[in-house]
Amino acid sequence: MTRLGARLGAADAGSAPVGFVLVGGLVVVLFVAALQLALVLHVRTTLVDAAAEGARLAARADSTPRDGVDRTVHLLTSSLSERYAQDVVAGTVTHDDVLLAEVTVTAPAPVIGLIGSAGTITVRGHAIMEQQ
Repeated sequence: MTRLGARLGAADAGSAPVGFVLVGGLVVVLFVAALQLALVLHVRTTLVDAAAEGARLAARADSTPRDGVDRTVHLLTSSLSERYAQDVVAGTVTHDDVLLAEVTVTAPAPVIGLIGSAGTITVRGHAIMEQQ
C-alpha cells in the first residue's frame, strides 16, 4: 500500500510550479489589459476635456475659433503629446436654433502605452456662443 501511495504522489510531483507559471502569466496578461484600458479611457477623457475647454474659449464674445484651437492644442500638448494635437478643428454649429462653438479633436488611439495607433478617437466639445 505504501508503494502504491508513493507512486500516486510521484505522478503529481512538479505540477505546482507549472500551475504557478500558467496562472501567473494569465494574471499578468489580465493586469496589462486592464492597465491599457485605463490608459485609453484616460486619453479619451483628456481629449474631451481639452475640446470642451477650447470650445468655451472659442464661444467667448472676445475670442475667435482659432483661439479655441490654440487652447486645445496647448492643453493636449502639455498633458499628452504633440501627436494627439495634430488634428484639431473649430467652428460653429446650430442646434435647436442656438449657435454653438464646436471644437473637434481626432487623435490616434493608443495601443501599447501611448505608442501605436489602432484607429482614431474623435471627440467634440460644445459651448453656447456669447454673441447671438
